[in-house]
Amino acid sequence: MLPDITPAALHARLTAGEDIQLIDVREEMEFDYCRIAGSVLVPLGEVPRRAAEIRAEGPVVLICHHGVRSAQALGYLQHRLGRENLLNLRGGIDAWSQEVDSGVPIY
Repeated sequence: MLPDITPAALHARLTAGEDIQLIDVREEMEFDYCRIAGSVLVPLGEVPRRAAEIRAEGPVVLICHHGVRSAQALGYLQHRLGRENLLNLRGGIDAWSQEVDSGVPIY
């Protein structure tokens, strides 16, 4: 099972000022439509080539629409590159919109 974090737990950690890198692995048009503030776009297909942009130390939360693509990215980074600092946003930005910030559009 891949490590994950709920939207509420992520919100609490961000509100507390924790330094968490947010990596959004959706496509550019999805990211342009809605995102969690402070997220960096690294589309799933670009993760292998851009892995150096995803920090190896400190918490990193991977985000997508429902949590499937971000789980794939997490699996790649964990199993291929040995990263142990990663969490998958459970339910993705859709859950974030419903549970934390209704100002983030649902699609």
